Amino acid sequence: MAYLFLLGAITAEVIGTSLLKATDGFTRLWPTLGVAVAYLSSFGLLSLTVRDVPVGVAYAIWSGLGTAAIMAIGAAFLGEPLTVAKVAGAGLVIAGVVVLNLGGTH
Repeated sequence: MAYLFLLGAITAEVIGTSLLKATDGFTRLWPTLGVAVAYLSSFGLLSLTVRDVPVGVAYAIWSGLGTAAIMAIGAAFLGEPLTVAKVAGAGLVIAGVVVLNLGGTH
């Protein structure tokens, strides 16, 4: 169940981050409220996740997969360039998450 909470937390964070540009510096009400609700939901779900998953592992997965997803969304929908350096960086982040998970808990 913890990993379902984590998936929800990642999804909410990605939605909130995707809406940031639409807030126009937090001057537009509805996108700003959307960002606030998404981030609050994300942190709430992340707090439920860390009941059963070590904080370091949960945060690494949350931030790493969120970063990779935002990079892909930026390239696909926001017109942001996708460079070799960005892809390599995302790959390194994901590799780090895998290594943390393989390390297990002690």
